[in-house]
Amino acid sequence: MEITEIRIKLMEGSEDRLRAFCSITIDNAFVVRDLKIIDGTSGPFVAMPSRKLSGHCNRCNYKNHLRASYCNQCGTKIQNDSHDNHDQPQKLYADVAHPINSECRELIQNAVITEFEAELSRCQQPGYRSRYDDDFADVDSDAPQAIIDSPKPQHKPAPPRPHFIDPPSGGRESASVDSNDDDSFGAGIFSG
Repeated sequence: MEITEIRIKLMEGSEDRLRAFCSITIDNAFVVRDLKIIDGTSGPFVAMPSRKLSGHCNRCNYKNHLRASYCNQCGTKIQNDSHDNHDQPQKLYADVAHPINSECRELIQNAVITEFEAELSRCQQPGYRSRYDDDFADVDSDAPQAIIDSPKPQHKPAPPRPHFIDPPSGGRESASVDSNDDDSFGAGIFSG
């Protein structure tokens, strides 16, 4: 495995230990986004992208944060099962992507930290701009020319949907409503 590109987005003015976000490209073919560079006690380290774990409400099945006391949808008190395991802290996040051995972790860590330090130097230069949010669709020179020349799909926003759609008439003419018409629907119900 070769890390062929690393992009860093510095987090200036961050209140916590988060120093930067990072994306890596592996073998010019696969991108992993949202790695975090965090200040540790012995220097910066790389945290893999993760997602917040959630639990479901017993009443409405809505997804809530694991430490929520009440459901954000229906307001029901959530029964937490954390009282069973007082010895172990509750896991709140799960890695989305991560290395499965220490050699791979060290390879990623060393490459990212080296690029992070280079990015810190580059950000001091006039006209600095982070490449983190740039498009990853750069096509390599080995790709067929038809792929390079093909237009990118244009995503057009869907037209706004009306709040009320008249049902189809099914070939019948719709009756016009006239304010002068006597609407006697249900008039005989209460007459006695």
